[in-house]
Amino acid sequence: MLTPSLICPVRNCACRLELGPWGARCERGHCFDRARSGYVNLLQPQDRRSSTPGDSRAAVRARQRVLDGGLASVLRRVLLQAVGDCRGKMAGSEVSGLSSVLDVGCGCGYFLAAVCREFAAEGWGVDLSSAAVDAAARRYPDCRWLVVNADRSLPFADAGFDLLLTITSRKNPAEFRRVLRPGGRLIAVVSGEEDLAELRERILGEALAVDRVAGTVELFRGMFDLENEYLARDRLFLERPALADLLISSYRGARRRPQEKLARIDAMEVTLSHRLLMFRLAEGTTYK
Repeated sequence: MLTPSLICPVRNCACRLELGPWGARCERGHCFDRARSGYVNLLQPQDRRSSTPGDSRAAVRARQRVLDGGLASVLRRVLLQAVGDCRGKMAGSEVSGLSSVLDVGCGCGYFLAAVCREFAAEGWGVDLSSAAVDAAARRYPDCRWLVVNADRSLPFADAGFDLLLTITSRKNPAEFRRVLRPGGRLIAVVSGEEDLAELRERILGEALAVDRVAGTVELFRGMFDLENEYLARDRLFLERPALADLLISSYRGARRRPQEKLARIDAMEVTLSHRLLMFRLAEGTTYK
């Protein structure tokens, strides 16, 4: 099994980082301590716009309650199906297996941990939020967790991963291409047009249908080709606490006005919808 190599994120360094139980260190002496929960924070001063970038601890806890309540079980099942299809397509290629998975915008680690358990793969998760990565490290110590700003760069050597996941998070096509091995695959998950439509209409007064598939395909054009598409859809009857967690975890529930409207809803049916897009590297794509 080929293990991905870390590279030092300090500006103008890019030496290899050695990861140990104490943290990470490069040959130039740049050191990064491992937190008590097990993650390593590689975020540099120029990579942050606030003292606590990324999801807040409240949003992370709300998302964990959503996941613990089984609200993402359909998405999890379809994701595992898609990853299984990826493994089948990679058989006989330069990759010929599924040994290493990178989840960019991993949040609290739920989906990456599920994939690694199912396919016995080595998992790496990166996120901008230290609260999210801390939660992931506490729950899933078998994977490796890093705090980084993936919008800028990924702290890995070229062509280190067989599979890359990005689940309702921001995307960096050039970096995704760089760290993916020839023959590897990318799975991008985006919200479906009807995702939370009923809740958005009740709380926000409108439920605009946004086609995120077309925008994602266009974003990756020239670097990745769409190979397959999957739909994960569920319809659930939820009471107010679960609705509140959905709002908070989708960046809409912390404002005063939505909270006031939510207080007048005891329960309602809600649609959860996601599109999973499987990509392969475009023909003639280079890896640097």
